[in-house]
Amino acid sequence: MAYYSDLDFQNQDFSQKSLEQSEYEGCTFSHCNFSNQDLKGFSFENCSFKNCDLSNIQVSGVSFREVSFESCKMLGIHFHTANPFLLEFNFQKCQLSYCSFFNLKLKKSKFNNCQLLEADFSQTDLSGADFQGSELAGTVFDRTILEKADLRNTSNFEIDPEINRLKGARFDLDGLPGLLRKYGIKIG
Repeated sequence: MAYYSDLDFQNQDFSQKSLEQSEYEGCTFSHCNFSNQDLKGFSFENCSFKNCDLSNIQVSGVSFREVSFESCKMLGIHFHTANPFLLEFNFQKCQLSYCSFFNLKLKKSKFNNCQLLEADFSQTDLSGADFQGSELAGTVFDRTILEKADLRNTSNFEIDPEINRLKGARFDLDGLPGLLRKYGIKIG
C-alpha cells in the first residue's frame, strides 16, 4: 500500500476518478468530492477535510486518527463500520444527517455547529463530547454515555435521562424540554 504525507488535494472529483487506496498522513483535502466512494482499507492520520462532499461513502475498516472535518457534507455514513482502533475525529459546521456512530468510543469528540438530523448514537461513549450549536432533530441517544458532554446551545434533541448516562453533562435552560418531553411536562 502506498503512503502519502503532507499533501494538499484541492478541487478534486474523486467520484469520477477514485483516490488511490493508501495511507494518508498530514494531508489536507479541500473542496473535494468523494460521494459514494468505497474507502475500504484506507487510513487517514492527522488529516483535514474542508468543504468536501463525503456523502454515502463506505468506511468499512477505514482508520480515522486525529481527523478533522470542517464545512463538509457527510450524509448517510456508517461510521460504526470504521476501524475503532485509535478512532478520533472532530466535526465543525458539517452536515452529518443520517449517519451512524453506533457503539463507538468517541470520548471528547467535537460536533460543533453541525446538523445531525436522525443520526444514531446508540450505545456510543460520548464522554466529554462537545455538541455546542448543533441541530439534533430525530437523533437517537439510546444507552449512550453523555457524561460531562456539552449540549449547550443545541436544538431539537430528545434524550431520555433514564436510559442514558448524563452525570456532569451541560445543558442550557432551552434544552430542558428535550430532557423532560417523555414525562409530558410543559415548560414556560
